[in-house]
Amino acid sequence: MAEVDEGRDLVAFRSGIRDWLEANCPSEMRDGAGGEEAICWGGTTWVFTCEAQKIWLERCAEVGYTVPTWPKAYGGAGLSRDEDKILKEEMQALGARSPLDSFGIWMLGPALLKFGSEEQKLQFLPPIARGEIRWCQGYSEPGAGSDLAGVQTHAADQGDSWLVNGQKIWTSYADRADWIFALLRTDREAKKHLGISFVLMDMRSKGITTRPIRLISGASPFCETFFEDVEVPKHQVVGTINRGWDVAKYLLTHEREMISNGGNVMGSGRALGAVLAEAETGQSDPVLRGEAMRAEIDSLALEMTLERYKDQAEGGQGVGDASAMLKYMGTELNKKRLELIMAADGAAALTWGETPASSWLRTKANSIEGGTSEVMLSIISRRILNLPG
Repeated sequence: MAEVDEGRDLVAFRSGIRDWLEANCPSEMRDGAGGEEAICWGGTTWVFTCEAQKIWLERCAEVGYTVPTWPKAYGGAGLSRDEDKILKEEMQALGARSPLDSFGIWMLGPALLKFGSEEQKLQFLPPIARGEIRWCQGYSEPGAGSDLAGVQTHAADQGDSWLVNGQKIWTSYADRADWIFALLRTDREAKKHLGISFVLMDMRSKGITTRPIRLISGASPFCETFFEDVEVPKHQVVGTINRGWDVAKYLLTHEREMISNGGNVMGSGRALGAVLAEAETGQSDPVLRGEAMRAEIDSLALEMTLERYKDQAEGGQGVGDASAMLKYMGTELNKKRLELIMAADGAAALTWGETPASSWLRTKANSIEGGTSEVMLSIISRRILNLPG
C-alpha cells in the first residue's frame, strides 16, 4: 500500500511541476538550447542575454530549482532523486533551458555539503543557488596536470592566515570568477598526497592576477592564475588541514560526472537525429544516419548508467573510480556527436564563430580537462578491471 501511495504522490508531484513550469518558464527560455551561448553562469559580473533569462533564474532560485536536491536551508528544494528526475523530465519535455549552470553547482557544492563546516555551507551555498557567486577551479599547475598530487602552489602558515604564492593553469573562466577553490601545499615535508589543503579564496584578494589563454577555437575560456603573497584566512580551508586530497578526490568524481554529460552542454540539447535531419547530407547519407543511431543508443546507455550510479551514490555507495569510466565515455561520445554534425554540414560547417566548428574544436578539451582520456583508461584498467600494470 505504501508503494501505491508513493506512486500517487509522484503523479501529483509531476502534475504540479508541469503546471509550475507552464506558468513560470518564459517563452524565450523554451527553445531547448543547450550550447555555450544558452548557458547562464551567474556571478557578480554576469550580464544576462535577455530579461527572460534573468526572470527564469530568479523564479527557479526562489523555489530552489537551480539546485533541486540540495537542502532547503542551503538554497535547494530538498527534492528526492525521483522528484529531481521528474523535474528534469518535465523541463526537457517543455524545452526549458537550464536556469543556472556553474562550477559551484557541479563541483564545489557537493564537496561543501560533504566536507564543509556549517558556517561555510551557510555562507557559500545559498549564493551559489541564487547565481550570485561564480567559482573557478584552481587544480592544475604547469608542473602538475594529470599528476595532480604534485601541486606546488604553497600556502605558508601565518598564524590566523595563509600566505599563498604560486601559479595555476587551465583555470576555466578565472577572469570572470568571483571566488576560486584551490589545492594548495600546506606542508612541504609531507608525502606527495598528504600536505595538501583545499582552500577557498576571493578572486578580488590583493596579489591574485589572471591571464587568458587563447585557444585554437579563438576563444579564451582558460586562464593562467598567479598568486603573489595572497593572504587567506584559515577558516577558508574546507575539511581538515593537510587532508585536502580527500576533498579533491570527491570533487573530481563530480567534475568527471559533469563532463560526462558534456553532450548536452557543449553540443546540442536536441536528439542527434533531429540535428542531422536539418542538414542535406544528414538526410541523404545512410552511413551517416546509421552512425548517428549508434551514437544515440550509446548516449542512452550512458544516461542509464549515470542514473544507476547516482542511485547508488544516494544509497551511500558512492561513484568512486567508476567516475573515470563515465568521464571517458561521455567525452568520447561528445566528440563523436560533433564529428557527425560536422560531417552532415559538410563545407558549411567550416565557418567560424558560434558554429558546429567551434563546438567541435571545444570537445577536444573534454578529453583533457578533468583528467585525460589516457589517464581515465589507466584508472579503468587498474582499479576497475584489475588488470596487471
